[in-house]
Amino acid sequence: MQKWLNNIKGDKVIWTIVVILSLVSVLAVYSSTGSLAYRMQKGNTEYYLFKQLSVLVLGILIIYVAHRVNYMVYSHLAKILLIISIPLLIYTLKFGSTINEASRWIRLPVINLTFQTSDMAKLALFMYVSLQLSRRQKIIKDFKKGFLPIMVPVCLVCFLIMPANMSTALLLGASCMLLCFIGRVNIKHLMALVLAGVIGVSLVVGLVFATGIGGGRVATWKHRIEHFRTHDDKQEEPYQVQQAKIAIANGGIFGRGPGNSEERNFLPHPYSDFIFAIIVEEYGMIGGFLLIACYLVFLFRSIRVFKRCPYAFGAFLAIGLSFTLVIQAFANMAVTVNLLPVTGVTLPLVSMGGTSIWFTSLAIGIILSVSRNVEIYEKKRQKEDIENKNEVEHEKKGTEELALGNA
Repeated sequence: MQKWLNNIKGDKVIWTIVVILSLVSVLAVYSSTGSLAYRMQKGNTEYYLFKQLSVLVLGILIIYVAHRVNYMVYSHLAKILLIISIPLLIYTLKFGSTINEASRWIRLPVINLTFQTSDMAKLALFMYVSLQLSRRQKIIKDFKKGFLPIMVPVCLVCFLIMPANMSTALLLGASCMLLCFIGRVNIKHLMALVLAGVIGVSLVVGLVFATGIGGGRVATWKHRIEHFRTHDDKQEEPYQVQQAKIAIANGGIFGRGPGNSEERNFLPHPYSDFIFAIIVEEYGMIGGFLLIACYLVFLFRSIRVFKRCPYAFGAFLAIGLSFTLVIQAFANMAVTVNLLPVTGVTLPLVSMGGTSIWFTSLAIGIILSVSRNVEIYEKKRQKEDIENKNEVEHEKKGTEELALGNA
């Protein structure tokens, strides 16, 4: 164990945040799965506790292994993972497991485990975009040579994710645009793409709303957007939003205390999509603000890694992955407080999950890999500076002795 601790490198603050979020996840999931346990596990409330604990332990192990790998290895995997992700997304749309009228998952035959292919696609896409941005900095302002090779895969992946998970596709697209802005892509090109995207999405959504093409999933989009856009005193809020607001109001400033949530018995998906409401109810506004602070500190430390990294690929990789995780976290919390329409976005490293937590862990491990290599680079530079300083002082001393001898 001590050997493992000695081998833990990278930003210690990020490691601390990972541990804090994991502890919050265990407590919140155990508290919010009581009703689910009675329905699915005959009242065995410890089942989901140990399941989440095992998922998080494996997630931390993934972080450890990923951060020990030189981040340049991921540059060789970027294209391969993206090429694999695209047919997987197509397969998921056609043959994926349907849950809540959305085909987002595929089931692995041997281990009987489902995973959301968009999680893998997001990670692969950010690795690919970071690689292309680092390689094309000299021609990044050129539309054909710099812009199109980066944005075509982004648009393709978002287009394949959108039918089953519009919120994830929009967040992914926004995160990639932000990363491209940081990567010095021509702002005119980005704005033109944003305008084209807004027009295209509006036309598609308007068409499917008017014609009903797309089935139940389109009806879900329409219901959520209309409730969010036209809500007034005459029209009731969605049930999830009502219960989430009640949970937050019940929490007050200091909360009801761990395990004392009442709304966990009424709020749909209190262990995943609306877990933030349960956290606020049990730990109050103070607990909610501390959780927000954890994600913000994680972002700031990742920005610090970005600024210190001497190589473009590592810098873009760290900032891109951190942005997508933090944007997802704030989108989840914004839905809970009714600042955004209801979506299926989970709270990274906190909501109950399996493969979603493992892909999040892999992303954090890659960020820590960049941080670890930055530390190695800086120590090497410091050692070289000391050696150069000693050499200069030695030469100066020799010159002075020679001058005294000649005198």
